[in-house]
Amino acid sequence: MTPRELAIELPQLTLAAQSWGDPALPPLLAVHGWLDNAASFSALAPLLAERFHVVAIDLPGHGRSAHRPPGGWYHYVEYLADLQATAAALGWTRYSLLGHSLGGATASIFAAAQPDAIETLLLIESLGPLTAAPEAALEQLRRGLSQRAGFAAKTLRVFGAAAEAVRARMLANDLSEAAATALVERGLAAVPGGWSWSSDARLTLASPLRYTEAQIRNILTGIAAPTLVLLATPATSYLPDAMMQARAACVRDIVVQHLPGNHHLHLENAAPVAAAIHAFCDRPREASHITAAAVE
Repeated sequence: MTPRELAIELPQLTLAAQSWGDPALPPLLAVHGWLDNAASFSALAPLLAERFHVVAIDLPGHGRSAHRPPGGWYHYVEYLADLQATAAALGWTRYSLLGHSLGGATASIFAAAQPDAIETLLLIESLGPLTAAPEAALEQLRRGLSQRAGFAAKTLRVFGAAAEAVRARMLANDLSEAAATALVERGLAAVPGGWSWSSDARLTLASPLRYTEAQIRNILTGIAAPTLVLLATPATSYLPDAMMQARAACVRDIVVQHLPGNHHLHLENAAPVAAAIHAFCDRPREASHITAAAVE
């Protein structure tokens, strides 16, 4: 299924997006991970298009979307405003959210902050963002400011051919050639001498501020939507089981499932992910807190 290309005009910038499915179907906003783009959902979205009208955005500074203005930051709070403005531009008042990694972290916080807007929350390799201990706050702030001050000297790598960029992405993220190609084709821009990433180099700067784990757990209690969390087996290093179980315990109606694969399991092997999502959406609605057994 070939996606439709969209341009979504926000008050602050223009987002590029792709969509699948009949616009009359229930809306689903898909949000990709850090340094990925809407093509992250190129394998999964067609499998969900019989149920949802899927719109996958390129977050600001990613893929084919505009970059933030000079002097701007890329932080979770800014992404929350982007999601809110995107829904408004699409004319959606109630919709479902699908997020992977950074996109899932943002979707988690947004669903807690705007519970009346979210019908269903579908998360892949995510439930809240990375956190830091309170005593690390000063060092995090210093690191963020230091990197920002030296940003002007940063240059992007130039590839002589797109195939070189695919190989680099395969190595960086342990991706298959097909998965890396999908992301790279949407994430390259022609530059003198060849090709370079279209993403904003400021995305690689350290954030000056991170939530604490206690703050995130408190925020997650605000999620009212039925929530599905799909995690890769073996576990991703920065999503340890103990932390994810503690976070899941904060959400009142949640199913956690484990699928074999890596961090991009929805791009590498979309069929089991789609099957889990359909099964979750078809289940009888329950008010109780649920944690599902692992799915092989």
